[in-house]
Amino acid sequence: MKISFKNDYAEGAHPAILEALMRTNHLQQPGYGWDDYSVAAKELLREKIACPEAQIDFVSGGTQANMLVIAASLRAYESVIALETGHIADSETGAIEAVGHKIHLAPPINGKITPESIHTFATNYTNFPHQVKPRLVYLTNATELGTCYTLAELKAIYECCQAHDLLLYMDGARLGSALVSENNDLSWEDVARYTDVFYIGATKNGGLLGEAIVISHPDLQKGFEYHLKQRGALLAKGRVLGLQFLTLFENGLYEALARTANERMKAIKKAFAAKGIKFLTDSYTNQLFPILTHRQVAQLSAHFDFYEWKDIDESHRAIRLITSWATTEAQVGRLVEEIEKLAD
Repeated sequence: MKISFKNDYAEGAHPAILEALMRTNHLQQPGYGWDDYSVAAKELLREKIACPEAQIDFVSGGTQANMLVIAASLRAYESVIALETGHIADSETGAIEAVGHKIHLAPPINGKITPESIHTFATNYTNFPHQVKPRLVYLTNATELGTCYTLAELKAIYECCQAHDLLLYMDGARLGSALVSENNDLSWEDVARYTDVFYIGATKNGGLLGEAIVISHPDLQKGFEYHLKQRGALLAKGRVLGLQFLTLFENGLYEALARTANERMKAIKKAFAAKGIKFLTDSYTNQLFPILTHRQVAQLSAHFDFYEWKDIDESHRAIRLITSWATTEAQVGRLVEEIEKLAD
């Protein structure tokens, strides 16, 4: 059986979460997020981000979180600014378009959106009332190309959004990986301060499932629970999500799991670099995009699963490798062995 480096949700959940679920299994709790675990987890997260006024809601997955936040934040004639590589652009089956909103697609710079591209869209759509009105900027951290926003970059984007009356929303499916990466200078407090809404991903960092939507903008908090219920996102057994986040954040487990995933990828990156292989982006997270010959791709695919990301030229292709909290040193060692055998 091939070893998978295809995604970071191939495994189940960290044992601490399974133990917590079993330990509390027969304890009766209120439903719909009013259980003791969800209440405690939300308070813990508010402390973590130093934002006591934040509204926090747990949902099952990232596409659901993105659709809910964007649909609840925008009026029917308002639109989203995102990257061509953004997850909502081409990996969510048109979920955003299905709830009635146009997405303006900007070219990525090292996987990131820039204030310049935001400014362009914000100022190009001004033919009132004949054009949609850009209202929300969507970005991911870590990005879909494994890179991370710096504090200066996020602050500049937020200030640009403020200048153009735009909301800023951060998709945090791999936020843990971003915040513990070795070149990161963002804190949890910075993320809360320089966005209007973001989510913390557990699905890709040790949870069975689940994301925590964090809304700091007071206008976006109003009535959000109605959207959760109306769109089928308010779970009767909300305890399942709340307990997972409580377990992940009680003793630093969330950061520890993300750090493990990053460290595993660091060893893989070092092996490719030693072979003189270049990368699509300079990533320090749990995603890596080496540029290989077709022969090298075939050599690795005989033993490992991964995404073939994009063609670079007639003879080279970038692949995407991802490590998870559960990736073992033995699995990494096996991949390193095969990297060392790659034909030049």
